[in-house]
Amino acid sequence: MSNIVAIVGRPNVGKSTLYNRLTESRKAIVDDFSGVTRDRHYGIAEWVGRSFNVIDTGGYVANSEDVFEAAIREQVVIAIEEATCILFVVDVTTGITDLDDEIASILRKGKKPVFVVVNKVDNNAQQSDATEFYALGLGDIYNISSMTGSGTGELLDEVIKTFDDEPAEENTLPKYAIVGRPNVGKSSIINALIGHERNIVTPIAGTTRDSIHIHYNRYGHEFMLIDTAGMRKKTKVKENIEFYSVMRTIKALEEADVIVLMVDAQEGIESQDINIFHLAEKNKKGIMVVINKWDLIEKNTKTTKVFEEMIHEKIAPFVDVPIVFTSVTEKQRLLKVLETADMVYKNRAKKIPTSKLNDVMLPIIENYPPPALKGKHVKIKYVTQIAGTSPMFAFFCNLPQYIKEPYKRFIENKLRDNFDFAGVPIQIFFRQK
Repeated sequence: MSNIVAIVGRPNVGKSTLYNRLTESRKAIVDDFSGVTRDRHYGIAEWVGRSFNVIDTGGYVANSEDVFEAAIREQVVIAIEEATCILFVVDVTTGITDLDDEIASILRKGKKPVFVVVNKVDNNAQQSDATEFYALGLGDIYNISSMTGSGTGELLDEVIKTFDDEPAEENTLPKYAIVGRPNVGKSSIINALIGHERNIVTPIAGTTRDSIHIHYNRYGHEFMLIDTAGMRKKTKVKENIEFYSVMRTIKALEEADVIVLMVDAQEGIESQDINIFHLAEKNKKGIMVVINKWDLIEKNTKTTKVFEEMIHEKIAPFVDVPIVFTSVTEKQRLLKVLETADMVYKNRAKKIPTSKLNDVMLPIIENYPPPALKGKHVKIKYVTQIAGTSPMFAFFCNLPQYIKEPYKRFIENKLRDNFDFAGVPIQIFFRQK
């Protein structure tokens, strides 16, 4: 089950710095101007063997000043609804502000675990200043310095106690999630595929709260469709539709085997699509791209190729991904979407016999061995596929530490050339023989 930790709080309290520390990235732009975080920030963090998603809500605040505070309040409402738990970040150097009070009153009404994270606590005097945040009425406070990382370990120890345990697998059918930004045609494609049989919605016990699973069984295809389009509750959500859709997408992505990323042909692939793509890749899910509204594009003989090249450029280095051009309104190539999703699902589950792997890969390695380092030659003796939900291969050799990233990519490309893993992330490990 997908665990989402949402970081909320007013601008400039250090949400992005905390996000960077948790996800060990530097993707969020950190700046001293309030409200500087404008991009989408969601990533994967790990603590004592538990992986979870982190969302830095700062990126979803609307740009115009008059709706700025309203947008923050709205995000807090969405976070209460969608996240597993909430990190409410406040700043010890300013004390409690009116906006902190407002956010706290919304959080008190919610049913989700809230951690009051007092940031910028860098000395003993500030430790005692931090006690004023007990007045927010949200229970314990956690003093941290997101710049140095002090206090984050104790915080995470408590955070992971709120997580749902993994549910038992109840359904062996392939699970496909159709994801994408609002208004790209997700609802339309689901309705087109299902026709009028949309009442066969089966909420499965143990799956993420109120995500809708549709059992599809037509034209020789049988699978579960995870519907992220029809899941928008009638909340007070106005400004933050995009933030809301991202929360829902992450939940669906964790459950699915294959991610069908829908893109609007007129708008092209945008940063949020690319974020979703890389999140699916990190989660080792099968991925395909559907370009919808293709009927609205003026075409010549090269249009498709140019569009594909543009997408490959943006999703690189993992470009071995099927792309299907559709028009849901014209019912063009909808079955092709299902056939491609089925192919990606099978590729993800593919097992290559060890003898065949060695017959194909060892001669290639012999002709193109890893470059020698410090006069030492790496000899790869043997390769085998490791059991897992997605393709993983172990190459046994004498000096695994000398094999660098470019050679790993070369090996991955050769595996793809010879065994067809289109749409599937591959993991490669070099181990001591």
